[in-house]
This record gives sequence, C-alpha cells and structure tokens, in this order.
Amino acid sequence: MTLPNLSLEFFPPNSEAMEQKLWQSIMELKILNPKFVSVTYGAGGSTRERTHNTVDKILQQTSLVPAAHITCVDASKAQVDEVLQEYWNMGVRNIVALRGDPKTGVGTEFIANKDGYLNATEVVEAARKIGDFQVSVSFYPEKHPESPSLEHEFNVLKEKIEKGATQAIGQFFVEPETYLNFRDLAVKHGIKIPLLPGIMPVGSVSGYMRMAKACNTNIPDWFAEKFDGMDGNPQEREKRAEETLVNLVTALQKEGVEDFHFYTLNRAKLTLEAAKALGF
Repeated sequence: MTLPNLSLEFFPPNSEAMEQKLWQSIMELKILNPKFVSVTYGAGGSTRERTHNTVDKILQQTSLVPAAHITCVDASKAQVDEVLQEYWNMGVRNIVALRGDPKTGVGTEFIANKDGYLNATEVVEAARKIGDFQVSVSFYPEKHPESPSLEHEFNVLKEKIEKGATQAIGQFFVEPETYLNFRDLAVKHGIKIPLLPGIMPVGSVSGYMRMAKACNTNIPDWFAEKFDGMDGNPQEREKRAEETLVNLVTALQKEGVEDFHFYTLNRAKLTLEAAKALGF
C-alpha cells in the first residue's frame, strides 16, 4: 500500500505560549512533507489578523505551502476582497473559501453582513476574480447542520465547483463508510474534484464530542464506549486515539483514498504517531 498524501490544518495562536506550541508543531510535522497546510479563521472572523500573520510567517520562514482560510462573516465584500488581494500580493496561491461560523457561535443563526457575500459560493467567485488561486471548499459527509438534505449538500458543492473550487475538504467523521458513501454519491452527481476526508484525532474527549454535536458528526456506540472516561487517563486516551486514527485511514486507503486532511489541533504527537504507523 502506497503512502497517503497528507495536508494539515492549524489554527492561529492567541498567546505567546500558544504561538510557541504552534511553531513547534509545524517544525515537527513538516517532515511529513504535506501537500499544503491550512490556517483557520475563528468564529465570526475573530482571528483574521492572526490568521494573516501566521500564513505570512509560514510563507516566509518555511518551505511549506500555506492555504489561508477566508470567510465572509461580519465583513463587507470590499473587506473580503482586500484580504484576498493581500494574500495574492504576499504570494499565497491557495485559499480555503468558507462562509464561516456565525459570530454568535456554531449552531446559531448566520446573518450576512448587509454589504457582504452571502455564502461560500460567492467567496469562491470573489477569490477567482482576484487571482488564479487554488480554491478549497468544505463538504459535510453527514450534511451541514443547516442543510435540509444531502441532496442539497451536493447541489451547493456543485455550485462552488462551477464558480471555481478546485478541491473540497471534509468535516471530520468517525467511520470510513460515512466518507465512502458520500464519495460514491458525489460521483453519481457528477462531482469530479478531489474530496479530501477530514481526519481529526481525539485530543480532549469532551471537546471532540462537543464539536461532533455542533458539526452533525455521528458518534457510534463503539466509539463512545472506547473513549468513555478517557479524559481522566490521558496516556490510555492517546493510545486509543492513535489506534482509532490509524484504523480509519487504513480502511479508507483500502478503498482507494489517497489524500487525507488532518486536523492537527496544533499538536504534533498524534499526527506523527499515526503517520509512522502508516509507513512514514
């Protein structure tokens, strides 16, 4: 079995200590030679400046390819266009175009800025007008919490592709069938761009479960039982998290999946251990 292609996601630091942790993780993980590393926005675009600074530092001080997240939350069209133009001028050629989480938090109602873009499709179109970006978008293999149906999910994804999206990154999931079913249905809907499965290690079990609920990620009984009480036993939790992550990626590889997007949580250890188990 060939080695998978990895991309990695980080979030911008909000303190000096967090910045040190982030850069330690980046330095440790660059050995995996990721195809690109993405840097997120916080809810409501709250980390816009820190995202920009982190992307710039990656660009200037490493050989990694940064992919900057851009959202339309709490921003006018002119503001979004300005950020996109700044990225292009910096030399950034990869963008992750998203609507973004509402300023009031995940799960609350999204209200567009009166002078802003309405959704990720419009952000994709704006990015492609600014420059010849490689534009990643998101997909939810179990459908977006606000989406009325999986059919609607495919229609939205096709609209993003028509406006210039070149690949899509998936929300995290637990069982391989979740992604594989979405992939097979996507093919039937004529979707041909790469669909990168989003892989998130279990760090804090409570945090993972909270995020799963907000993102419409199903938690099967076996998974809940496997990690029950493990926040009180970090060493065993890490062991189980690595085992679960390796099993998931291996199962997907056997079904022909070659590209994986790891949500690192700015921690190198679990991603590195999983990568070693996969042959890196």
